[in-house]
Amino acid sequence: MNKSILASAALAALVSTTMVPVSEAAAKEKCYGVAKAGQNDCGNLAGTHSCAGQSKVDNDPGEWKLVAKGTCVDLGGMLKAEAKKKYKASKKA
Repeated sequence: MNKSILASAALAALVSTTMVPVSEAAAKEKCYGVAKAGQNDCGNLAGTHSCAGQSKVDNDPGEWKLVAKGTCVDLGGMLKAEAKKKYKASKKA
């Protein structure tokens, strides 16, 4: 009986902690070109790293941060499609 109660409590805790980030993530979007050096959220378009905090320069167009949905352009950034176009164009030049 105690194991059942513990399992139920653990499941409830797990569900409550995983549900909040999912809803928060839905209200955010990747914004390229606004991350300060060392403050990117994950891997870059170039594929030179795959971890947060590894950007080397401020406002690199290949680095991104999560921002509130709908605010990226206002912050001076780009959404992924535009950032990819810029990245590909810079590679051809």
